[in-house]
Amino acid sequence: MQRLRLKADGRIVELRDGCEAPLAPQLPDQVVHEQLSVRDLRRRSGLTQCAFAARLGVPVETIRNWEQGKRQPRGPARALLAVVAELPELAFAALARSSFAKSD
Repeated sequence: MQRLRLKADGRIVELRDGCEAPLAPQLPDQVVHEQLSVRDLRRRSGLTQCAFAARLGVPVETIRNWEQGKRQPRGPARALLAVVAELPELAFAALARSSFAKSD
């Protein structure tokens, strides 16, 4: 049985004999960022930063930092954005039903 672990930076590693081995070649952060532009995703969805943040269940400051390049989405956030990129209607519908993304 293969044991995998999702690292905080979005890498997936295989656990072998107590050591971590990369499952796939690593891409430089710049390449990953170009493939997953948060600003482009948000604009394609037609949402403001506030509305996009509310739908994802993150603070609007997080969206601003991602869009301005101050920070990069990592781990689960990057996975969620990848789903939003491929199936935005389905992702937003699932998040709307989830207690994690409800806004006050």
